[in-house]
Amino acid sequence: MTLGASSKDLVALQGVVDGPVPVPEGLAWWKTVPNGAEWLRGLPQLVEGCVHDWKLTLGAPFEPGSVAWVAPAELPDGRRAVLKVNFPDVESEHEADALAFWAGSGAVRLLAHEHKRRALLLERCEPGVQLWGVKDEERAYRISVGVFRELWRPPPADGCFRALTEDAQRWARELPGRWERHGRPCARSLLDEAVALSTDLAHSQPELVLCHQDAHGGNMLMAGDRWLVIDPKPLVGERAFDLASSLRDRRGTLLRSPRPQGVVARRLDQYVSELGVDRGRARGWGIVHALAWGMTGETVYPDLVACAELLAAA
Repeated sequence: MTLGASSKDLVALQGVVDGPVPVPEGLAWWKTVPNGAEWLRGLPQLVEGCVHDWKLTLGAPFEPGSVAWVAPAELPDGRRAVLKVNFPDVESEHEADALAFWAGSGAVRLLAHEHKRRALLLERCEPGVQLWGVKDEERAYRISVGVFRELWRPPPADGCFRALTEDAQRWARELPGRWERHGRPCARSLLDEAVALSTDLAHSQPELVLCHQDAHGGNMLMAGDRWLVIDPKPLVGERAFDLASSLRDRRGTLLRSPRPQGVVARRLDQYVSELGVDRGRARGWGIVHALAWGMTGETVYPDLVACAELLAAA
């Protein structure tokens, strides 16, 4: 998704409010989630409330949509923004808090938010090109190194963010059951390694920072001459953990590569060299996170499981 749009893409506020707010087909999968269908039915009203309260001129939502309702917007003073309305789940609970904490340093700037609606008004990244558009992978990962350096800082003292330790302990408990439920989609040895790593790594973390948790190339956008992250799923954890999503990035190309294990090893080596993280810990968290997100309570994502296998072999 590109969160940049020109003024010609904007439609009149009156046209949005008076007619039904369009809901992209890509959000229809929320109907399969508890309370998801109810949220989708109420989504137009949530959007209209944001438009009214923030006095926005709103564009059509970005298609095809995937997780949140997102559209270009313009404020009364002419500033160009993006309106995002999230499903009220655990992952989106503290997105606004994380963006407010980063305050535009390495991350898109939060202009306003409304927690009850799970609505965020964000600065618009222009031209909004995703890091995936940088074809030279070594250069792309060098760019992400710079973004991580900006993001990583000790978490705020108020303790509002969830700890990685909590999630890691839950993954250790739940992964064996998910593995059985989904027909044992990977080797038992890989599952056992992930469970052991979840516990061992969680209880031996070095300095803690606020982690983005999903900093892949699709969530890094060009804004002028800077690169900024969007869509954080924040956790307080060690730096090595925050590389997990990036290590398995560009999965289509990665898994079709003649030597995917070598590609993953090179990514690990680049991060170790440029960010000073421990290679074993980055590899371990990569395995854990790929399996935890690859075998959810509801389904299996074979490409994520395959990435866990590559990291185990790296």
